[in-house]
Amino acid sequence: MAKGASISGFPEWLPSERVVEQRVIDTLRKVFELNGFIGIETRAVETGASLLKKGETSKEIYLLSRLQEVGHESDTPIEDRLGLHFDLTVPLSRYVVEHSGDLAFPFKRWQIQKVWRGERPQEGRFREFVQADIDVIGAGDLPDHYEVELPLVMVSALEELRAFGLPKATVHANNRKLSEGFYRGLGLTDIEGVLREIDKLDKIGADEVVKLLVESCGATEDQARACLELAGLTAADGAELAAKFDDLCAAHGIAQESDAYVLARQGLDTLAMIVDEAAAIRPGSVIADLKIARGLDYYTGSVYETFLDGAASLGSICSGGRYDNLASQGNRKYPGVGLSIGLSRLVSYMLHTAGAHASRVSPAAVLVAVWNEEDRPAANRIAAQLRARGIATDVAPTAAKLGKQIKYADKLGIPYVWFPASAADGEEGAEPSGDEVKNIVTGEQVPADCTSWEPDTVVAQQSVEI
Repeated sequence: MAKGASISGFPEWLPSERVVEQRVIDTLRKVFELNGFIGIETRAVETGASLLKKGETSKEIYLLSRLQEVGHESDTPIEDRLGLHFDLTVPLSRYVVEHSGDLAFPFKRWQIQKVWRGERPQEGRFREFVQADIDVIGAGDLPDHYEVELPLVMVSALEELRAFGLPKATVHANNRKLSEGFYRGLGLTDIEGVLREIDKLDKIGADEVVKLLVESCGATEDQARACLELAGLTAADGAELAAKFDDLCAAHGIAQESDAYVLARQGLDTLAMIVDEAAAIRPGSVIADLKIARGLDYYTGSVYETFLDGAASLGSICSGGRYDNLASQGNRKYPGVGLSIGLSRLVSYMLHTAGAHASRVSPAAVLVAVWNEEDRPAANRIAAQLRARGIATDVAPTAAKLGKQIKYADKLGIPYVWFPASAADGEEGAEPSGDEVKNIVTGEQVPADCTSWEPDTVVAQQSVEI
């Protein structure tokens, strides 16, 4: 990140870093569209009423005020004020309702856009950042096979980024119905509170979570420890997961004929289906992990967190889940399932830990030299002809000595310098008999015609390397 970015949490990438970010965006978009997702962009602001739908995150909203309103904001209820969106899911729910008549359902959309969140900035966590989302929204209902499709699409996209130094990604899945049913079977009632505290397990450890469950959620020590037993449940496949879950329920007196068990079993069956079907397509890419809770209010079914091998300190880089009640219009609901990548966080890791870097800063493959300012129109014509043939081209900014022009190209990573035939002053040697082009990487210089010359594809490509 640029050293001059002095406002904490608001990153500014240097040109070479921006190239890496752009390649990541291009790669994700390509994979998303390959899987039939449609790109959209939503406005940067939403009403407070819409933003407050996400519950606990409301304290992180940046509200907007015009200069003449400063000091009088309290006159307008938060619900009626405008705020910057802090994710792309809440805006999507509003977008779907407003444009439902123009959309084909199920609506599969991808969206890569900036969001703003007023949380405490730290390594890899920003207040202004880019998210990359995919969601599928249904009208009235949504088949659960999408709960398998979306994590597999994300794993596929992240697999493409391994060429840029990203480690292998694994999606950890759970189901809120499974957790809720088990907690209710134990006699707990503050389900959202329990989920929020369990979501902190990896961050603060088991003992602290037990303490929070007892102090904040009304759990007994035994109930809290039982919640941790569920969180620690692991299995290789759906059948093993079901057997272990039934044993756990029996150990804590949760009867199979109870409403709580029936609810939990619905979630368990969906989770088993996700793990088994994902394993048949991409073995090991999606695993059951019953400590995944996603402490946000609107998730109603499957929940996901994605982790990179060997990067435990980074935490989850992609998360999401199923939501059935976020968007509605009259009696019609628009259930959805989605996943979101914290793209800025991912790019920061790729730059500073994985060692990803741009092969060059400028997208131009050729710099056309200028012998003197009177010859600039001729240089511009050469550049126009090269561009018309799809060859990215720049023209030297000044008619400096040839060595300085070459050094300028080298600093930007432009691999070729084009020497026009007209050298009025015989700059640094004899005037060439025709146009020539020099590969400043190899030093090779050859005659060239701007109507037919082609750069070496590998040399000319602006790419990301590790």
